[in-house]
Amino acid sequence: MEIGINYLLIVIALLFFVVAYFVGIKKQTWMLTGFNEARIRDKDRLARIAGYFFLNSGLFILLNSFISFQGQEQLIPPLILAYGAGVIIYVNKKLVE
Repeated sequence: MEIGINYLLIVIALLFFVVAYFVGIKKQTWMLTGFNEARIRDKDRLARIAGYFFLNSGLFILLNSFISFQGQEQLIPPLILAYGAGVIIYVNKKLVE
């Protein structure tokens, strides 16, 4: 395990934090693609769930920008995609009419 700074991952994490702010706090759910807003029952809950997803993903990416280990490039993106798929499945089962 090496300790070094990956500035590209820091920029990506900051973008995730910005989206988390706009979706989770400002309730800008139009930024979320793949959801038909007319079919969502509780837009505040959708915004809160998606905001937490982007916040958690941003924190995970930020942590990985400081710590480097072998196989990191093959492990991190699938983990975030799996987490996102879980969020999408949950939202479609619980919040779509």
